[in-house]
Amino acid sequence: MGHTNDGSDRGHAYEHDDVHACAEHLRTALEANGITLPSLGVEAAAFAGTYPPRHGGLVALGNCNTATAHQLAEALHKAAER
Repeated sequence: MGHTNDGSDRGHAYEHDDVHACAEHLRTALEANGITLPSLGVEAAAFAGTYPPRHGGLVALGNCNTATAHQLAEALHKAAER
């Protein structure tokens, strides 16, 4: 899987330093595959320092149950085969 920070991701443009947009982009991609990570969000602690976070901050994936983890793994394996 090749992700770049050039502002493009399979036809979807986003600002690589906008962590909120990135988290929402991931949320919608997961939902398109029938996957919900309830704890998905922005890691606020990444913004607590004096300097801006490198690469726009951290997206917190949170926890999920094993059924969701298996769904996520299956979706990633299918995408890798394309």
